[in-house]
Amino acid sequence: MNIQGNRLINFILKSYIGLVFLFIFTPIITSLVFSFNSDRFASIPLGSFTLKWYETIYNDPDVWDAVRTSIIVAVSSSVLATGIGFCTAYTDFRYTFKFKNAYLALALLPPTIPLIIMALAMLAWFSKIGTSGSIFSVIIAHTVLCAPFAMAVIRLRLQQMNRDIEAAAWNLGATEWAAMRYVVIPFVKPAIVSALCLTMAVSFDEFAVAWFVSGLNKTIPVLILEILQGNVDPQINAIGTFVFITTMTLVIIAQLFFMIRSQGSENNTNE
Repeated sequence: MNIQGNRLINFILKSYIGLVFLFIFTPIITSLVFSFNSDRFASIPLGSFTLKWYETIYNDPDVWDAVRTSIIVAVSSSVLATGIGFCTAYTDFRYTFKFKNAYLALALLPPTIPLIIMALAMLAWFSKIGTSGSIFSVIIAHTVLCAPFAMAVIRLRLQQMNRDIEAAAWNLGATEWAAMRYVVIPFVKPAIVSALCLTMAVSFDEFAVAWFVSGLNKTIPVLILEILQGNVDPQINAIGTFVFITTMTLVIIAQLFFMIRSQGSENNTNE
Protein backbone atom coordinates (compact mmCIF):
# COMPACT_ATOMS: atom_id res chain seq x y z
CA MET A 1 0.00 0.00 0.00
CA ASN A 2 1.32 3.44 -0.93
CA ILE A 3 2.01 6.29 1.47
CA GLN A 4 -1.17 8.17 0.53
CA GLY A 5 -3.25 5.08 1.29
CA ASN A 6 -1.65 4.75 4.72
CA ARG A 7 -2.28 8.42 5.44
CA LEU A 8 -5.93 8.05 4.41
CA ILE A 9 -6.41 5.03 6.70
CA ASN A 10 -4.70 6.84 9.59
CA PHE A 11 -6.92 9.88 9.01
CA ILE A 12 -10.08 7.75 8.98
CA LEU A 13 -9.08 5.91 12.16
CA LYS A 14 -8.17 9.12 13.99
CA SER A 15 -11.43 10.74 12.86
CA TYR A 16 -13.39 7.72 14.07
CA ILE A 17 -11.68 7.79 17.48
CA GLY A 18 -12.32 11.53 17.69
CA LEU A 19 -16.04 11.02 16.96
CA VAL A 20 -16.25 8.28 19.60
CA PHE A 21 -14.69 10.55 22.23
CA LEU A 22 -16.97 13.38 21.14
CA PHE A 23 -20.02 11.13 21.47
CA ILE A 24 -18.95 9.99 24.96
CA PHE A 25 -17.83 13.29 26.45
CA THR A 26 -20.38 15.73 24.94
CA PRO A 27 -23.12 14.88 27.48
CA ILE A 28 -20.59 15.11 30.33
CA ILE A 29 -19.29 18.48 29.17
CA THR A 30 -22.88 19.67 28.73
CA SER A 31 -23.67 18.67 32.31
CA LEU A 32 -20.56 20.50 33.49
CA VAL A 33 -21.59 23.68 31.65
CA PHE A 34 -25.16 23.59 32.98
CA SER A 35 -23.88 23.12 36.55
CA PHE A 36 -22.76 26.76 36.38
CA ASN A 37 -26.00 27.97 34.76
CA SER A 38 -28.28 30.17 36.84
CA ASP A 39 -31.46 28.92 35.10
CA ARG A 40 -33.25 26.04 36.77
CA PHE A 41 -33.93 24.23 33.50
CA ALA A 42 -31.30 23.26 30.96
CA SER A 43 -31.98 25.51 28.01
CA ILE A 44 -30.20 27.56 25.38
CA PRO A 45 -29.31 30.41 25.63
CA LEU A 46 -27.70 29.94 29.02
CA GLY A 47 -28.40 32.18 31.96
CA SER A 48 -25.74 33.93 33.97
CA PHE A 49 -22.76 32.22 35.62
CA THR A 50 -23.45 31.02 39.15
CA LEU A 51 -22.07 28.75 41.87
CA LYS A 52 -25.50 28.47 43.51
CA TRP A 53 -25.93 24.76 42.75
CA TYR A 54 -22.52 23.92 44.20
CA GLU A 55 -23.38 25.94 47.30
CA THR A 56 -26.65 24.00 47.55
CA ILE A 57 -24.97 20.60 47.58
CA TYR A 58 -22.21 21.90 49.85
CA ASN A 59 -24.80 22.87 52.46
CA ASP A 60 -26.86 19.69 52.07
CA PRO A 61 -26.11 17.14 54.84
CA ASP A 62 -27.56 14.31 52.74
CA VAL A 63 -24.93 14.93 50.09
CA TRP A 64 -22.14 14.84 52.66
CA ASP A 65 -23.52 11.60 54.10
CA ALA A 66 -23.57 10.07 50.61
CA VAL A 67 -20.02 11.30 49.90
CA ARG A 68 -18.78 9.83 53.17
CA THR A 69 -20.52 6.51 52.46
CA SER A 70 -19.16 6.40 48.90
CA ILE A 71 -15.61 7.09 50.09
CA ILE A 72 -15.78 4.44 52.83
CA VAL A 73 -17.23 1.88 50.44
CA ALA A 74 -14.83 2.73 47.58
CA VAL A 75 -11.69 2.65 49.73
CA SER A 76 -12.67 -0.49 51.65
CA SER A 77 -13.84 -2.46 48.61
CA SER A 78 -10.79 -1.42 46.54
CA VAL A 79 -8.38 -2.62 49.24
CA LEU A 80 -10.25 -5.92 49.69
CA ALA A 81 -10.71 -6.43 45.94
CA THR A 82 -7.05 -5.69 45.20
CA GLY A 83 -5.93 -8.11 47.93
CA ILE A 84 -8.19 -10.84 46.58
CA GLY A 85 -7.16 -10.01 43.01
CA PHE A 86 -3.48 -10.25 43.89
CA CYS A 87 -3.92 -13.63 45.62
CA THR A 88 -5.93 -14.95 42.68
CA ALA A 89 -3.44 -13.69 40.09
CA TYR A 90 -0.45 -15.01 42.04
CA THR A 91 -2.10 -18.42 42.41
CA ASP A 92 -2.53 -18.51 38.65
CA PHE A 93 1.10 -17.42 38.13
CA ARG A 94 2.74 -19.71 40.67
CA TYR A 95 0.77 -22.96 40.66
CA THR A 96 -0.44 -25.50 38.15
CA PHE A 97 -3.39 -27.61 39.23
CA LYS A 98 -6.39 -29.48 37.92
CA PHE A 99 -9.35 -27.39 36.79
CA LYS A 100 -7.20 -24.26 36.67
CA ASN A 101 -9.15 -22.93 33.69
CA ALA A 102 -12.39 -23.36 35.63
CA TYR A 103 -10.78 -21.53 38.56
CA LEU A 104 -9.87 -18.56 36.34
CA ALA A 105 -13.28 -18.54 34.69
CA LEU A 106 -14.97 -18.46 38.10
CA ALA A 107 -12.66 -15.66 39.28
CA LEU A 108 -13.54 -13.55 36.22
CA LEU A 109 -17.27 -14.37 36.30
CA PRO A 110 -18.86 -11.45 38.27
CA PRO A 111 -18.47 -8.73 35.58
CA THR A 112 -20.19 -11.01 33.04
CA ILE A 113 -23.32 -11.35 35.18
CA PRO A 114 -26.02 -8.69 34.55
CA LEU A 115 -25.88 -6.20 37.40
CA ILE A 116 -29.60 -6.48 38.14
CA ILE A 117 -29.24 -10.26 38.58
CA MET A 118 -26.22 -9.83 40.86
CA ALA A 119 -27.99 -7.13 42.84
CA LEU A 120 -31.04 -9.33 43.45
CA ALA A 121 -28.84 -12.27 44.43
CA MET A 122 -26.84 -10.08 46.81
CA LEU A 123 -30.02 -8.68 48.34
CA ALA A 124 -31.43 -12.18 48.94
CA TRP A 125 -28.17 -13.42 50.45
CA PHE A 126 -27.67 -10.40 52.73
CA SER A 127 -31.30 -10.60 53.86
CA LYS A 128 -30.79 -14.23 54.77
CA ILE A 129 -27.77 -13.51 56.97
CA GLY A 130 -29.30 -10.35 58.43
CA THR A 131 -26.93 -7.71 57.07
CA SER A 132 -29.11 -6.20 54.34
CA GLY A 133 -29.08 -2.40 54.32
CA SER A 134 -25.76 -2.05 56.14
CA ILE A 135 -22.66 -0.39 54.74
CA PHE A 136 -20.90 -3.71 55.23
CA SER A 137 -23.17 -5.31 52.64
CA VAL A 138 -22.33 -2.60 50.07
CA ILE A 139 -18.60 -3.11 50.67
CA ILE A 140 -18.86 -6.89 50.21
CA ALA A 141 -21.01 -6.52 47.08
CA HIS A 142 -18.59 -4.04 45.51
CA THR A 143 -15.62 -6.22 46.47
CA VAL A 144 -17.15 -9.14 44.59
CA LEU A 145 -17.79 -6.88 41.60
CA CYS A 146 -14.34 -5.24 41.58
CA ALA A 147 -12.03 -8.17 42.43
CA PRO A 148 -11.94 -9.50 38.83
CA PHE A 149 -10.75 -6.11 37.54
CA ALA A 150 -7.90 -6.07 40.07
CA MET A 151 -7.04 -9.67 39.26
CA ALA A 152 -6.88 -8.93 35.52
CA VAL A 153 -4.57 -5.91 35.98
CA ILE A 154 -2.18 -7.68 38.38
CA ARG A 155 -2.21 -10.87 36.32
CA LEU A 156 -0.97 -8.96 33.27
CA ARG A 157 1.95 -7.66 35.29
CA LEU A 158 2.84 -11.06 36.75
CA GLN A 159 2.92 -12.55 33.27
CA GLN A 160 5.80 -10.18 32.50
CA MET A 161 7.82 -11.46 35.46
CA ASN A 162 10.60 -13.99 34.96
CA ARG A 163 9.64 -17.07 36.96
CA ASP A 164 13.30 -17.79 37.71
CA ILE A 165 13.68 -14.59 39.76
CA GLU A 166 11.60 -15.92 42.64
CA ALA A 167 13.34 -19.30 42.50
CA ALA A 168 16.71 -17.52 42.56
CA ALA A 169 15.68 -15.72 45.76
CA TRP A 170 14.83 -19.08 47.36
CA ASN A 171 18.20 -20.50 46.33
CA LEU A 172 19.91 -17.52 47.97
CA GLY A 173 18.25 -18.36 51.29
CA ALA A 174 15.08 -16.27 51.19
CA THR A 175 11.92 -17.77 52.63
CA GLU A 176 8.76 -17.80 50.53
CA TRP A 177 7.41 -14.80 52.47
CA ALA A 178 10.70 -12.90 52.08
CA ALA A 179 10.71 -13.59 48.34
CA MET A 180 7.11 -12.38 48.19
CA ARG A 181 7.96 -9.19 50.11
CA TYR A 182 11.22 -8.25 48.41
CA VAL A 183 10.81 -9.70 44.91
CA VAL A 184 7.20 -10.25 43.85
CA ILE A 185 5.43 -7.31 45.51
CA PRO A 186 7.99 -4.66 44.37
CA PHE A 187 7.69 -6.00 40.83
CA VAL A 188 3.88 -5.78 40.78
CA LYS A 189 3.61 -2.58 42.87
CA PRO A 190 2.63 -0.36 39.89
CA ALA A 191 -0.09 -2.85 38.98
CA ILE A 192 -1.31 -2.97 42.59
CA VAL A 193 -1.62 0.83 42.74
CA SER A 194 -3.29 0.81 39.33
CA ALA A 195 -5.74 -1.87 40.50
CA LEU A 196 -6.50 0.11 43.67
CA CYS A 197 -7.36 3.24 41.69
CA LEU A 198 -9.35 1.37 39.04
CA THR A 199 -11.46 -0.61 41.52
CA MET A 200 -12.01 2.52 43.61
CA ALA A 201 -13.35 4.28 40.50
CA VAL A 202 -15.63 1.34 39.65
CA SER A 203 -16.98 1.25 43.20
CA PHE A 204 -17.44 5.02 43.44
CA ASP A 205 -19.44 5.05 40.19
CA GLU A 206 -21.49 1.85 40.68
CA PHE A 207 -25.24 2.26 41.09
CA ALA A 208 -27.35 -0.85 40.47
CA VAL A 209 -25.95 -3.12 43.19
CA ALA A 210 -25.65 -0.28 45.72
CA TRP A 211 -29.28 0.72 45.12
CA PHE A 212 -30.50 -2.75 46.08
CA VAL A 213 -28.29 -3.46 49.10
CA SER A 214 -27.45 -0.04 50.59
CA GLY A 215 -30.68 0.61 52.49
CA LEU A 216 -30.31 3.96 54.28
CA ASN A 217 -26.56 4.05 53.60
CA LYS A 218 -26.93 5.79 50.26
CA THR A 219 -23.98 6.25 47.95
CA ILE A 220 -23.75 9.24 45.60
CA PRO A 221 -25.22 7.46 42.54
CA VAL A 222 -28.16 6.26 44.67
CA LEU A 223 -28.69 9.81 45.96
CA ILE A 224 -28.71 11.13 42.39
CA LEU A 225 -31.51 8.71 41.49
CA GLU A 226 -33.56 9.80 44.50
CA ILE A 227 -33.19 13.45 43.49
CA LEU A 228 -34.20 12.60 39.92
CA GLN A 229 -37.33 10.83 41.11
CA GLY A 230 -38.53 14.04 42.76
CA ASN A 231 -38.12 16.72 40.09
CA VAL A 232 -35.62 18.26 37.71
CA ASP A 233 -32.99 19.73 39.99
CA PRO A 234 -29.87 21.51 38.65
CA GLN A 235 -27.85 20.32 41.64
CA ILE A 236 -27.70 16.95 39.88
CA ASN A 237 -25.36 18.55 37.33
CA ALA A 238 -23.10 19.75 40.15
CA ILE A 239 -23.09 16.32 41.86
CA GLY A 240 -22.51 14.60 38.52
CA THR A 241 -19.56 16.88 37.81
CA PHE A 242 -18.03 15.96 41.17
CA VAL A 243 -18.50 12.24 40.47
CA PHE A 244 -17.04 12.57 36.98
CA ILE A 245 -13.96 14.48 38.15
CA THR A 246 -13.35 11.99 40.98
CA THR A 247 -13.75 8.96 38.73
CA MET A 248 -11.63 10.38 35.92
CA THR A 249 -8.88 11.34 38.37
CA LEU A 250 -8.72 7.77 39.65
CA VAL A 251 -8.75 6.32 36.13
CA ILE A 252 -5.99 8.69 34.99
CA ILE A 253 -3.84 7.75 37.99
CA ALA A 254 -4.43 4.07 37.21
CA GLN A 255 -3.46 4.68 33.58
CA LEU A 256 -0.30 6.54 34.61
CA PHE A 257 0.83 3.60 36.72
CA PHE A 258 -0.09 1.29 33.85
CA MET A 259 2.18 3.32 31.58
CA ILE A 260 4.97 3.18 34.16
CA ARG A 261 4.55 -0.57 34.25
CA SER A 262 4.67 -0.83 30.45
CA GLN A 263 7.73 1.41 30.15
CA GLY A 264 9.51 -0.58 32.86
CA SER A 265 8.82 -3.81 31.03
CA GLU A 266 10.11 -2.36 27.76
CA ASN A 267 13.31 -1.21 29.46
CA ASN A 268 13.83 -4.65 30.99
CA THR A 269 13.28 -6.23 27.61
CA ASN A 270 15.76 -3.89 25.93
CA GLU A 271 18.37 -4.65 28.57
